[in-house]
Amino acid sequence: MSARTSRRPARTAAMCALLVAATAGLSACGGLTPGGTGTSAAPTGPVSTALPTGNATLTVVSSENSGTTKALAEAFHAKHPNITVDFQYTGEDDYNKSLNLKLSSDQAPDLALLNKLGTTVKANLVRSLDDYAEAYGWDAKYPSTELDQWRATDDGKQLGTGHLWAAPAGFSVVGVYYNKDTAAKLGITPPTTRAEFDAALAKAKAAGELPVQLGNLQGHSSFIVQSVVDATDGAAKTSDWVNGKPGATIKTPGGTDGATTLAGWAKRGYLPESANGTDLTGSVAEFTKGKGLFLFDGSWDAQKIDKAAPGKTGFLTFPGADGKATGIGTSVAYAIPAKAKNPDLAAAFLDFMNTPEAAQIQFDTGFLPVAHADTVKGAEGGVMNEVAKGWAAVNKDNGLVNFFANTDATMGDTLTSQSQQLIGGKIGPEQYLDALQNDWTKGHQ
Repeated sequence: MSARTSRRPARTAAMCALLVAATAGLSACGGLTPGGTGTSAAPTGPVSTALPTGNATLTVVSSENSGTTKALAEAFHAKHPNITVDFQYTGEDDYNKSLNLKLSSDQAPDLALLNKLGTTVKANLVRSLDDYAEAYGWDAKYPSTELDQWRATDDGKQLGTGHLWAAPAGFSVVGVYYNKDTAAKLGITPPTTRAEFDAALAKAKAAGELPVQLGNLQGHSSFIVQSVVDATDGAAKTSDWVNGKPGATIKTPGGTDGATTLAGWAKRGYLPESANGTDLTGSVAEFTKGKGLFLFDGSWDAQKIDKAAPGKTGFLTFPGADGKATGIGTSVAYAIPAKAKNPDLAAAFLDFMNTPEAAQIQFDTGFLPVAHADTVKGAEGGVMNEVAKGWAAVNKDNGLVNFFANTDATMGDTLTSQSQQLIGGKIGPEQYLDALQNDWTKGHQ
């Protein structure tokens, strides 16, 4: 799994934060070039929730190309005709390379997509949203796990704590797709406990069916491992590790369970023999052909799966030990530059993103909504409706955890190389966990 990935879904090609999942790329996006002086503090000061009464223009720069932000901008303008949203799209590579320079210029936009925090916080290029979060009551509107992904200390090194630097505009989530026809043939109902899930795997294997479809060429087995870890240790504890909290470790009961589970599934023939040579796209194609009872994958592939096998796929969150739903995911998010000329207007647009109207727009353009997941609806019988139910459960239980690969710059590569050896029987679970923890320690020193 390289820092840049070889395969990116067209819909999400510009959204590196989400690509982590899609490409397993786990660490994905290119770095943000320096641009800030690092000499001035990000402004806070008085804020207002009042909108301009005269004509005004909100400038938004982004590498998001799914149409979500553009549709949100049009809806915001329709609601406030005196406000024009100037949406400026730039391809991802150029966007990431030029973002810091844009943020530091005297012509800085009012809102900017952040594929990751990069050096924007440390260089004082974006302003804290704490005052706006308080003014709009975002802490009550968002599950804490959603906003915590965009909190960081002032040096930007530790995530999940400190000031809020960006607000989400749409999410993706990883869960478990299942083949409804195969499940029905075997008398398997969607498992709600780990014991039921394990029994379903054994039943499928005994019947000559492939229990779990997997492409691990780019390390997507991390979805399996992390699902087990999240479900066993809980979202809060796992997030501490992903966020780089001092003293955190992956060598927990959940970590041991996750690594042992992956090794055990490989040994028992629950995974394809070609898993290490197949990428995610290939595994999705095989799954839609009926090869595999389960597939661990993200919401970004829901429409593709539905199109290839309409009405034949279900979706569930991996069963947690305590009955609570967890999910792997992150968001596309926007920050207000320190030099933005209309920060109050920018914050009003961010607040619009958590309305029921915005939720349906986010859902219709392929994302899971920031809020109001229980109000969105897709095509009748479509798996995206089940994904939305899973997403709502994750939010209800505050169970969202960022991707393992996002914890540091090299974890994606480590997850790939070590999981391939684990599946191939060349190392054991303990060595796998040691490698992950060693990478984490180097990344967070």
